[in-house]
Amino acid sequence: MNIALVTETFPPEVNGVAMTFGVLARELARRGHGVTVYRPRRPDLKPPRPEDGYAEVALPGMPIPGYPQLRLGFPARRRLCRRWAADPPDLVHVVTEGPLGASAVSAARELGVPVTSSFHTNFHRYTGSYGFGLLHGPVLAWLRRVHNRTRRTFAPTPALAAELRREGFRDVAVLSRGVDTWDFHPARRSPELRLEWGVEADTPVVLHVGRMAAEKNYDLLFRAYAAMRAANPRLRFVLAGEGPLKARLEREHPECIFAGFFSRREIGRYYASADIYIHASRTETFGNVLTEALASGLAVAGFDYAAAQQFITNGENGLVVPLERPDALIDAAVLLATDDLLRTQLRRRARAAVEPQSWKRVVARFEADLAEAAGLARSVAPAVSVAP
Repeated sequence: MNIALVTETFPPEVNGVAMTFGVLARELARRGHGVTVYRPRRPDLKPPRPEDGYAEVALPGMPIPGYPQLRLGFPARRRLCRRWAADPPDLVHVVTEGPLGASAVSAARELGVPVTSSFHTNFHRYTGSYGFGLLHGPVLAWLRRVHNRTRRTFAPTPALAAELRREGFRDVAVLSRGVDTWDFHPARRSPELRLEWGVEADTPVVLHVGRMAAEKNYDLLFRAYAAMRAANPRLRFVLAGEGPLKARLEREHPECIFAGFFSRREIGRYYASADIYIHASRTETFGNVLTEALASGLAVAGFDYAAAQQFITNGENGLVVPLERPDALIDAAVLLATDDLLRTQLRRRARAAVEPQSWKRVVARFEADLAEAAGLARSVAPAVSVAP
């Protein structure tokens, strides 16, 4: 297949969506498909490596206000129509629902090109985190409209797929996320890195990896950290990532180690060299960091939804608490900080749950779903030409 991927976030940007589609683009190309990624122009980033096998087309966009690490793509319907009329893809897959993604859906439909989409971010739930709770309904309506204009919408978990169907989204399927069980492995534990952190071999280290933004629930995360530290003063906290909250968090928490941004492979050393992972976010559609922590052999605590609901059996390979009980997450965090035996048992069993979740299996399923969607669409939507 000749596949057009349209996205407003892509590697080397650091977030779950960018990582997921960086892997999917690379692996689909390696399986013999022609893959072209359409994304907002980023002159500050390096072009794709030839060995990745896919092409990139840069389109106009702008930094997101207050969040310069990410770009908002401008609508590009006419430009995409011209390009796709001259060289039609077999299928367009729209990754993000911003102005660029929505215009790609319109362009594909205008040309009669099969188009599918992904639901990866609960933007309607983010409205509360940024003080715009009244926009929850309109944002959800926009997301529903964009996705319902495509042949199929992919969600990362069965639970989210069911929720979207209840909200009126049609033709919803599951596109799970794999985990690189080589990059994320307990064997990558580094005594040298722990020495840099200033911790001894038996000092518990709590790790956090991710985008430092309001929707990640840092207030609760640091409440949990404070309770853990009060119960076990030897604990150290290491945070890896960037984002608009980083400068404030560094000022407010000088006792923590803020390690900055690292490549996927390098961050694997950080996971494996820590001992505990607390996942406080309540707005994830999946939560790649949780499966990476499990694969790395960490004792994990989080809310019982998304990836945690799918991969953790409470008390067996991690701890999960109800979404409406933030106090219970703090209690679980303190338990991991103080119960050495429990922490050791959970770490020993953590990896087994995600070992079958290989990218090879995820990519093969996605490839088959895209082929099916393209075949169904071609039979009812013949392509037409568009004047420049």
